[in-house]
Amino acid sequence: MADVIPAQAPGHSNGASGLTDQETVALIELMFFAYRDFVSDPDEILAQFGFGRAHHRVLHFVGRDPGMTVQQLLDILRITKQSLGRVLKELIDKGYVYQKEGESDRRQRLLHLTAAGDALRQRLMGPQMERIRRAAALSGGGAAQACRRTLYNMVSPANRAAVRDWIERASVLGDEAGKRG
Repeated sequence: MADVIPAQAPGHSNGASGLTDQETVALIELMFFAYRDFVSDPDEILAQFGFGRAHHRVLHFVGRDPGMTVQQLLDILRITKQSLGRVLKELIDKGYVYQKEGESDRRQRLLHLTAAGDALRQRLMGPQMERIRRAAALSGGGAAQACRRTLYNMVSPANRAAVRDWIERASVLGDEAGKRG
């Protein structure tokens, strides 16, 4: 099978990447198509509940870091407090998320998933995990690491350390939760 992106596409090479404009545009388009398909399975599941992608993101991040604050979630999602408030209210009212008072600061609201919220999170993540695993297997050895580096380097330089710290911390939290469950 021919490569989706030709090794030497004609056009102007731009900078240290060595990519031509044509290759760069093709990668942008592949990113659009990959994202469209990556979210399609969860979108179908979410529609059954009357939820959207913001609900999915809340379920994902709260599930990865139980006890996170609303402010921490706002920092990750970069949506307005009003938008997050609406989404959280729906998830709380429908029994997918609950809030606890902070131990050191009772004004804090620490977010957690209910059993139903965790089950929905797992259901949403399942097809995405399968898609990532299938793509990595089809791409050959080292592809997952190369993709990880590429995605990480697409994050704005000012945000990379925070993203790296989040992923490392959430991975540890996920490992601990897996041992308990």
